[in-house]
Amino acid sequence: MMKKSTISSVQGAPMYICIDIGGTAIKHGLASASGTLLQQGSTPTHAHEGGGPGIIRTVRRLIRQYIETKQENDQIAGIALSTAGMVDPVKGSIFYALPASIPDYTGTEWKKMLEAEFHLPCAVENDVNCAALGELWRGAGRGCSSAFMMTIGTSIGGCAVYDGHIIHGSGCSAGEIAYMRVPGGRLHELASATRLVHDVAAAKGVEPKTLNGYKVFALAAAGDTDARQAIATLSGHIADAIGNVITVMQPEVVILGGGIMAQESVFRPLIEQNVSRQLPPAMYEHTRIAFATLGNDAGMIGALCHLLQTQ
Repeated sequence: MMKKSTISSVQGAPMYICIDIGGTAIKHGLASASGTLLQQGSTPTHAHEGGGPGIIRTVRRLIRQYIETKQENDQIAGIALSTAGMVDPVKGSIFYALPASIPDYTGTEWKKMLEAEFHLPCAVENDVNCAALGELWRGAGRGCSSAFMMTIGTSIGGCAVYDGHIIHGSGCSAGEIAYMRVPGGRLHELASATRLVHDVAAAKGVEPKTLNGYKVFALAAAGDTDARQAIATLSGHIADAIGNVITVMQPEVVILGGGIMAQESVFRPLIEQNVSRQLPPAMYEHTRIAFATLGNDAGMIGALCHLLQTQ
């Protein structure tokens, strides 16, 4: 499904096709060079039905659709791709994707393939990295030059940005905070939405499948002590990770994204209180904690930012 924005494009001005490949949906859009989405839509990924080859077919079809339906004087200047999986941003390829998430996706040569077919410059980056760039450019981190973004969902993602550019590390896996050690174990074992639901289910003696994040926060709002304790515990683990990031990088802003982070009014006081207990004021007072504002558009906007940086 595709919808047009009420914002019109300037005829002849460059526009960019933006694609964000997730495990559940492929979001797509047409954007101006300033990061304004002029058209956008979403289609199911069908990751397990078609695997990597199926995703390739879908993305190629979407790109052709944008090219074929553009106005006569419109100029499409590039393809910006955000994707799940571990990405080599120079080659524009997927060097590893968890088979359980997207089968047969490892080794996909996006940049080489799309540039050969459509004769447009293409840039490819990991989806969490793109979300970080998007928030820094047009969202919660606007005006900052350094940031660390954490996405908290079924697992944990992270990205460090310094001087407006992603820190990739020597193996393109910098920022993978799911593997960070905090008191109690690895972060992805302790601080995900999945763990939150499991903790509440265990406390109540019910099956985790009978709960979800929405129900947990509804219980907490109604005064349920099990839900409130699980949220407080989760907040403590997230604060441990933020404290570690500040000691290493001290970015201007730490941005928290992902589904459950929409509960800013619940999490902010808990996380800020825990971070302030860990570090001396001279350290933590120079880093503000922000909550993501771009929602599902962050990946596409960040992918465009990455493409413009490469050009």
